[in-house]
Amino acid sequence: MPENTNNTQTGLAKESARKPNWLRVKLPTGEEFAKVRKLVDEHKLHTICQSGNCPNMGECWGAGTATFMILGNICTRSCQFCAVATGKPKAVDLLEPEKVANSVKLMNVKHCVITSVDRDDLKDGGSNIWVETINAIRRECPETTIETLIPDFQGIWENLQRIIDVAPEIVSHNLETVRRLTRQVRVQAKYDRSLEALKRLKDGGMKTKSGIMLGLGEAESEIFETFDDLRNSGVDILTVGQYLQPTAKHLPVAEFITPEKFEYYKTIALQKGFRYVESGPLVRSSYHAEKHLF
Repeated sequence: MPENTNNTQTGLAKESARKPNWLRVKLPTGEEFAKVRKLVDEHKLHTICQSGNCPNMGECWGAGTATFMILGNICTRSCQFCAVATGKPKAVDLLEPEKVANSVKLMNVKHCVITSVDRDDLKDGGSNIWVETINAIRRECPETTIETLIPDFQGIWENLQRIIDVAPEIVSHNLETVRRLTRQVRVQAKYDRSLEALKRLKDGGMKTKSGIMLGLGEAESEIFETFDDLRNSGVDILTVGQYLQPTAKHLPVAEFITPEKFEYYKTIALQKGFRYVESGPLVRSSYHAEKHLF
């Protein structure tokens, strides 16, 4: 799941006041951004870029990249870093694949990132809607490349195999945090299950990607261990960003990592063998996604 970056809750006033300067975001500008924003507003299109108030929205839209969330907006899991609502999801919208494909076409998206809530209530984990969405985009926009940011499907690997079978250009699954903090941060997830999902994707011939957040109280040695675990699972692309508390009910920020430290982690990650690394305070899962198509 992409991290929600909206910090407008009253209870976060103190945290917002002490945010370092490097986390202040400029309002999106530019001719291409304005054109896409007009299309989104006119046609009531839904992107996670906009609903998640992503700090990189202007840059990504200007580069022809956008992220769409499928399978509703209610998640069956209660991760302590994510502001997406937890509860009983609504019935699957069988027309959603065509709606997403139409949005991609209207926005003239060159590289499309698709993510979803976790649908542990469904026998297939939502994997069939994933497949139909990918196929619909390919029918409507055959030149558009696709990245899928998928859940772990509870380790039901036949559901993961459906994603492998339709072969998106990039398949991403976020580890989110270090082993020690996983139970606290990703309540229903399992660190090793996520690593196995990534390895199965790589063994299936996928170009793989994962991301972690810093500032949750992890030690540097744990970060390096996580890098090693991801590389041992064959992960090609890594994103490293700053955790930001979406509401007062979520985990507090333990530390704001400096831009210099993020650069240091990028250097270490590249030395460990990742083919591409995005590391910075405002980096999110889909940041510079179009550049990862090596």
